[in-house]
Amino acid sequence: MLTDEIKAKIQSGYRQFLDYKELKPRQGQKQMIAAIANSLTNDDPDHRLSVIEAGTGTGKTVSYLIATLPIARALDKTVIVSTGTVALQEQLVNKDIPELMEACDWDYNFALVKGRGRYACNLRMEQCLDSAKARDAGVFNFENDQQFNPNAQTESLYREMWDALEDGSWSGDRDSWDTHVSDLEWRALTVDRRQCTGRRCRFVNQCPFFKARGDMEESDCIVANHDLVMADLALGGGAILPEPENCIYICDEGHRLGDTAIRHFGAECRINSTLSWLERIPKQCKGQTTLFEKDKTLAEQLPKIESEAENLCDLLAMAYPVMKDYIDRSEEFDSSFRFSHGDVGKTIRDIATQIVKQTSTWLGRLEVLEDALSDALSDKQYPVAIADIEVFYQQAGSWLSGAERLLMLWDRLRKETKIGEAPIACWLKLDDLADGNMDISINASPIQAAEILENRLWGSCYAAVLTSATLRSLGNFNALQRETGIPSSSLFLSVAGAFDYAKAASLKVPSDAAEGNSVEQHTEYIINNLLSLIESNVGTLVLFSSKKQMEQVFDNLPKDLTKFVLIQGQYSNREMIRLHKERIDQGNTSVLLGLASFAEGVDLPGDYCRHVIIAKLPFAVPNDPLQQALAEWIEVNGGNSFFDISLPLASLRLIQAAGRLLRTETDEGTVTILDKRLVSKRYGSQLLDALPPFRREI
Repeated sequence: MLTDEIKAKIQSGYRQFLDYKELKPRQGQKQMIAAIANSLTNDDPDHRLSVIEAGTGTGKTVSYLIATLPIARALDKTVIVSTGTVALQEQLVNKDIPELMEACDWDYNFALVKGRGRYACNLRMEQCLDSAKARDAGVFNFENDQQFNPNAQTESLYREMWDALEDGSWSGDRDSWDTHVSDLEWRALTVDRRQCTGRRCRFVNQCPFFKARGDMEESDCIVANHDLVMADLALGGGAILPEPENCIYICDEGHRLGDTAIRHFGAECRINSTLSWLERIPKQCKGQTTLFEKDKTLAEQLPKIESEAENLCDLLAMAYPVMKDYIDRSEEFDSSFRFSHGDVGKTIRDIATQIVKQTSTWLGRLEVLEDALSDALSDKQYPVAIADIEVFYQQAGSWLSGAERLLMLWDRLRKETKIGEAPIACWLKLDDLADGNMDISINASPIQAAEILENRLWGSCYAAVLTSATLRSLGNFNALQRETGIPSSSLFLSVAGAFDYAKAASLKVPSDAAEGNSVEQHTEYIINNLLSLIESNVGTLVLFSSKKQMEQVFDNLPKDLTKFVLIQGQYSNREMIRLHKERIDQGNTSVLLGLASFAEGVDLPGDYCRHVIIAKLPFAVPNDPLQQALAEWIEVNGGNSFFDISLPLASLRLIQAAGRLLRTETDEGTVTILDKRLVSKRYGSQLLDALPPFRREI
């Protein structure tokens, strides 16, 4: 129940914020605050979930924080704000929340929490520096699958990072390091949960990861991201973040939640790559046998671990030609094969059953090994140097992680889909490796996130809010509900943004435009007409659905235009935007050519973007195995995959792309869609009507 005291707190906070920012109340913002407050305080748990689409300019961040924080404190719950990107996390922690606290004179504590992989491990860094020092002496400390071969530049970088950690000038967070760090350089400095020695680590008091977790424990509000939330739920909930039943989740950029869930609960195995690290294990075990010969448990387990790994190798080697035969018989142009309805057949199920049995046995032995090494780390009288125990613990941890990944995949492959149950999408792909060899990747993934989220999030949390500027497709929430499994009893609300769309912007579809599915004709049309669409001295964003088409257009543009163009892949996205803004600030013309990552989350207000050009309707790639599997299942159950999946998804993506134009109340400009299907096909009117009410010039 929403008490008078909580209501007064919320109202007072909102007034203070408006006064601080010298703003007038916004109708959409008031609606959103009231809807969230009423939903969170509902006595019926089935009605504590709300889905709110808040148009650009609503001020949704302020809305959900002002409504939620006082209620959470009164209920003794923790607020989990989950974002789609690390960038939004940092914006919330570094700008939005501190500004709100100052404006309202509130004292809520908050913490930024990321996955373990975003933080450097002090122990790993020490090992990296030791390996770098010992390189000339022929010593190689890391013999596991994470090869490490530092050069002088890498060594210098690690030394600089180490010194910054020591003097407190750096937190150990990758995103707060001033200069670029490659994925390879960074990966060597991190560990996963199985490799982390936890509270037994010599550096636990200085550990960036545990410091962040310490801040979390004292916080009223934890700012996480969808990946971290899904990682926690995959471990049962409460393993990384507080228990779901004690939390109110705010899922910002909620349209990304389903895809993130599917990715986290999917499984993959590259056979030859897996064989490669498994085949090294016997040698690694023998290398440790002498060192740990006085430990009876380890002395007994190591030969067995070695033998079990060899048996697993035999089974995986047996699986390779079976998988290769499916690919060889496939008619797919990209050397792939998808199993219809997720049915891999008896032969693969039998192999999978054997692999699961063998992996389970091996996993059990690895857990015994982990426990023994954990005890060794805590034993000050243990006859092996602590540094050697730590290295072996991390090595064993990498084996454990690998075994768990193997078990997840092959366990799915051995099971038959039950009648009425959504199938698991299963597919194979032949990969060309950098060394000229070939590998086969096996994938098994849920086709929808609905059941995952229903069981692990909506059904276990105290309350939740799902919000974004774009949640509806084709004017309703049906597709979102089907994808995320959010119950029908939830509150579904769309609040208007702050823009006068008809006054600020126009929507154009050129009368001579080609249809986007006529690839060659459509590409030629863009090449011939793009120059005429570019405005001088302002920014233009051109969005493509195909990398191939984007590159073809760029390669054939007139030289007069290419000097103004920045194409995705030429620089990092961040650097592209920086260069683009720099050009505009200098009074020059600038054109960005980008793909899907530029169609959402990119903020280019004012002259930075006066024209958004959408090359073609953003239908999903027809050969995507997940989309194929989902379409197949929809059709089998009497649905229409185009109208149930393809069209709603295209609508959502189109709205997101068009949303790049107006970012502030003073923005104006044009959205041009170079795809005749928007006006020539029957479904075009549905897509048009779902877009913001721009002034149409069609």
